[in-house]
Amino acid sequence: MRAPLIILFLSLYQLSFSQAQHSPPQSDSRIYDIINACSAERIETDITKLASFGTRHTLSDTTSDIRGIGAARKWIKAEFDRISSACDNCLEVRYQSGIIEEGVSRRIPLPTNILNVLAIKRGIKYPNRYIIMSGDIDSRISDPLNSTDDSPGANDNASGMAGVLEAARVLSQHEFASSIIFVGLSGEEQGLFGGKIMAEKALQDSMDIIGILNNDMIGNITGIDGVIDNQTFRIFSEAAPPKENEQKRIWKRFYGGEVDGISRQLARYVHKQVSQYMPQMKPMMIYRLDRFGRGGHHRPFNDAGFAGIRIMEAHENYNQQHQDIRIEDGIEYGDRLKHVNFDYAAKLTAVNAITLAAIAWAPAPPQGLMIGGAVQSSTRLKWDDSDDDQVAGYKVYWRDTTAPQWQYSRYVGDLSEFTLENVLIDNYLFGVATVSNDGHESIVSFPTTLIPRR
Repeated sequence: MRAPLIILFLSLYQLSFSQAQHSPPQSDSRIYDIINACSAERIETDITKLASFGTRHTLSDTTSDIRGIGAARKWIKAEFDRISSACDNCLEVRYQSGIIEEGVSRRIPLPTNILNVLAIKRGIKYPNRYIIMSGDIDSRISDPLNSTDDSPGANDNASGMAGVLEAARVLSQHEFASSIIFVGLSGEEQGLFGGKIMAEKALQDSMDIIGILNNDMIGNITGIDGVIDNQTFRIFSEAAPPKENEQKRIWKRFYGGEVDGISRQLARYVHKQVSQYMPQMKPMMIYRLDRFGRGGHHRPFNDAGFAGIRIMEAHENYNQQHQDIRIEDGIEYGDRLKHVNFDYAAKLTAVNAITLAAIAWAPAPPQGLMIGGAVQSSTRLKWDDSDDDQVAGYKVYWRDTTAPQWQYSRYVGDLSEFTLENVLIDNYLFGVATVSNDGHESIVSFPTTLIPRR
């Protein structure tokens, strides 16, 4: 009897080994290389340069080479051009503009040309599929119409813009399946106009936008609340697109998904990447479009129906935001270089870079995802077959209805449907991600259609 048992054991071992051989890897060493490549010294140099332009107010000088928004834009473009030259012209660098007419906003008293600066790392497999990282070019002080006095904007938002430049340097050394856009957006302080121009252009050109990571203030670790923290950061995401139709609202009422919109799934993806590759960092999921009653440059993309989130420091200091530079009652006001922590800005830049890389290496999320299992003991998921040779298979996720992150998962291989036996549909929320041959996962898709009953 011993010989048959040994043969059975060896057969099971070989089967298990064979399955393991066909399962995608669980991590990618290139991600650690990207983290280590993000340089606090280069970010310090870039923030220092941006702050040196005196003011970057949207209505400031556009002709000078040393002061104003025009000088800042020209320098950013030149820096993108230098990055591209170093990678054999691997970036497509250009301006993107739009005229904002007088009266559109009380902060635009005369017709103004809003100019964004873009650098595109074109994907080799899906050139019209894009993941975006943005920072704001402009700055302001107490009076939103004061375009002449010094407004260095070292943290708000030279830090975010420097992060975009550094991510472009690092990721330009790699090739990706999908395209990555690095962009400096203008006109944020006057009404999010740079983002509106870019989002409208994306709709006109039928661009497949996976999502945007908007970086707005990533350099402060000393909060007005007295907390000093160089590990925690916030990820803001809204629950659902604002133009969601009535049918989708009805779906959520009866089937769930109130906190599973496309922006929320993008935020979860960032959290997952950081938890795996940068465990020393502490991402905070904030279930809100932005800070209370405020806005950022991801909002125009959300308004257009795209996924968009804001990444920023956890502990703000309001004395250093939108303030005239001064000392009053012993308190120092103003957004100056001395308040920026460059190591922290490098960490948050790495958070962005590894997310961009993983998404750009991953296949598209599952399409046509459906779910079924009412009054049954198991949950069934079904999705469209993919003809993408980069797809190794799919991973099914589920979680408690009150859990912020996906808790449970199962890699199911290259299938187009799967049944989770004895997992009740009533007690969990479900999703499916596509997995590439090298182990990178897409953003999780949430089912919004019922499987027809047999």
